[in-house]
This record gives sequence, C-alpha cells and structure tokens, in this order.
Amino acid sequence: MLNRRIFMSLAGALAGLGAASGAARRARASATQEMAGGMDKSKKHHVVYHLSEPGKANFVLNNIRNHVKGVGGPQNVEIVLVVHGPGLKAFNMISGNQKALGKLAKLQKEAGIAFRACGNTMKALKVSLNDLPPGTARISQGGVVHIMELQEAGYTYIRP
Repeated sequence: MLNRRIFMSLAGALAGLGAASGAARRARASATQEMAGGMDKSKKHHVVYHLSEPGKANFVLNNIRNHVKGVGGPQNVEIVLVVHGPGLKAFNMISGNQKALGKLAKLQKEAGIAFRACGNTMKALKVSLNDLPPGTARISQGGVVHIMELQEAGYTYIRP
C-alpha cells in the first residue's frame, strides 16, 4: 500500500513537471513568433553597419538592402555605413569594386543610406573625397570612434 502511494505521488509529480515544461516551451515558441512577425514597423530604427574588409563589401550592402526591406522600408530605419581600413579600397571610384559602388549608389538614392569614411584611413591611403562615391562624409575623428559615438547615441551596431 505504501509503495503504491509513493508510486502515485511520483507519477503525479512527473506529470505536473511534464505539463509545466510543455507550457514553458509553448510560451517560448509564442514569444519567438511574436518577435519574428510582430515587429513594430512604426518604430524608426537606427543602425550602424561596420565594414573594414574589402571582400565583404557586396555582402554588407546586401545585408543592408535586406535590412531595409525587413523593417518595412526606408521610412522605418536610418542606416549609417562606416568604412575604415582596407575596406575603403572597395569604394574607390576608379579602382574599387564597381558592383559594390553600384549597390551603394542605389541604397543611397532609394533608402537614404549614409556612407562615412574614416579620415585616418583616407590619410593613410592618400584618398580624397573626390576618390570616393558622391555623398561620402569624411569622419575626422576616425571610423571606430564614430561607431562608438553612434552606439552611445542609441544606434544598433552590426558587423556582418
């Protein structure tokens, strides 16, 4: 009789744990679905993308294009692309990555993407604003310092 009571108590406890675990899984799944599909598209997002590798220029620009689309359009996001180091070579108007330059121009025109170049890198590479795409802003304090300042101002940092 005592063994049966112990067995019934254990069985009840295990059933309760299973139900609680299932409820927790359902709550997590629901929260994940809400985060994925229920984003507040009326909110203006502020994002800084960081690029320092020339071979990733097209990848980063594709990410930015998808980002703009994912938040419901350029009216819902302000994106700044900060480029420094060897990554800046991809955006030289003469010797750079022509495909990336075309993508950047389209993003600037259609989505208002801000393109900012590290002044330290420009000096080191002997590059002027005339060598870079129209609309480029030179960051005199340096790219990484500018990224830090944008983060402090509430921008979300992304480095693909």
